[in-house]
Amino acid sequence: MDSIRKTLAIGGAVALTLAWLTVGGSATAAPIQQAAKPAPIQVPHGEYAGTEKCLACHEDSGAVLKNGPHSRSFRAGGPTSPKGCQACHAETKANLGCEGCHGPGKAHVDADGDKTKIKSLGSIKTQDASATCSSCHYKTQHALWAGSQHDQRNVGCLSCHSVHSPKGDKQLKAVDETALCASCHRAIVNKQLKFNHMAVREGKLSCASCHNVHGTANVKLLKVGGTVSESCVNCHAEKRGPMLWEHAPVPESCVNCHDPHGSNNDRMLVAKEPFLCQRCHVTSRHPPTVYEGFTLNNSTNADKMFGRSCGGCHQSIHGSNAPSGKAFLR
Repeated sequence: MDSIRKTLAIGGAVALTLAWLTVGGSATAAPIQQAAKPAPIQVPHGEYAGTEKCLACHEDSGAVLKNGPHSRSFRAGGPTSPKGCQACHAETKANLGCEGCHGPGKAHVDADGDKTKIKSLGSIKTQDASATCSSCHYKTQHALWAGSQHDQRNVGCLSCHSVHSPKGDKQLKAVDETALCASCHRAIVNKQLKFNHMAVREGKLSCASCHNVHGTANVKLLKVGGTVSESCVNCHAEKRGPMLWEHAPVPESCVNCHDPHGSNNDRMLVAKEPFLCQRCHVTSRHPPTVYEGFTLNNSTNADKMFGRSCGGCHQSIHGSNAPSGKAFLR
């Protein structure tokens, strides 16, 4: 009987495997397909005039381009060299120099500079202008631009960058990243003026130290980590868990207690101690109640408030690995 049972069990397993393969299963996982290079926006059909013709009128733009990242070919041989922009862009549509972005320019030249005869990136839809940039800039930090928070809000490449008249590095329209971000995110950037802040205004950090403005798969456009806390412990590794004794708000989110952009409180806390702690610990052993003005003026509990903080005793407030660290005293 045992041999019959074993035979039936093996036969059943084989039958189930064959049925799964028949339905569409596979013994090996299919390879992940890499994202294809986005197609550049289609330019109007026409004849090309050449970079030399463009620079005959747009001499100022050519002078700016010589000092920018788009001009490696100019440094290699000059804008009037046989290759021109093709020195860098030999495999793309941009091998046509200026016309790689602006489209065929002969009709524009023949019409004495009629702007309707050429593609002006500043006068077309934001998404179309960004698509032109993405035809080259579609890898690494730009890979997740399509559908990102900025893209969805009609913020395009030309909202922050200027190829022909930049004011800062990376072809920015402002002198630096912080000033550029402040043009929209004024309230957040202004927190850098508070007493405790990230070292942005000192030039040691920038918004891009934590965020990838071109798009990420993480919250808040963070470069690292699927949560805010994972991004924080990328630098503050000593706060990384798990701990033997966990303080509940810590693994949930660092911003429960800290404002990462700046605060007038110690350690960039969102409120002063012990008021911050009393947001959760309202009925703990000490103090028994939340302090407020009436209590301070009419109670002996006032001496437990001034000049004191919970962190004076609970020094391991982010969590403790000590066997007796339940109260985060060590």
